[in-house]
Amino acid sequence: MSKTPDWLAQFVAFYNQLNSKNLATLETVYDTRVQFIDPVHSIQGRDALQRYFQHAYERLNYSRFEVKHAVGDEERGFLSWQMQFAHPAIGGGQPQLLDGCSELVRGADGKVHYHRDYYDLTQLVYQHVPVLSWMTAKVKQKMAQA
Repeated sequence: MSKTPDWLAQFVAFYNQLNSKNLATLETVYDTRVQFIDPVHSIQGRDALQRYFQHAYERLNYSRFEVKHAVGDEERGFLSWQMQFAHPAIGGGQPQLLDGCSELVRGADGKVHYHRDYYDLTQLVYQHVPVLSWMTAKVKQKMAQA
């Protein structure tokens, strides 16, 4: 897996234009039986994924992905990325950064049938909730001393 295949670049471009008004275009990228997993959700099927994104994108002010590294072949790809986004319920609606990576697996038809995102939920949510932020910092501090 040395050269980054075009489909990974196209996948990122797709996500960077995705919004609540064009979610029907998910059918061009995802298989009907796609399995989508992230630290909060495990979703089975493109229709369920579209409903999840509909809810998420309706509340986002904006989101943008910058790929840091990409590697893959025609079947499987891995992306490390940074998402910049603004959400009214996180950080007072100010721009936020979230670092993560994605594992993608495509079928013979070229559509993604497995998509797993890995990211630090602390960076996304917990650090913005005062009590949880404090507790998370204390746990990390104790772990660093162990």
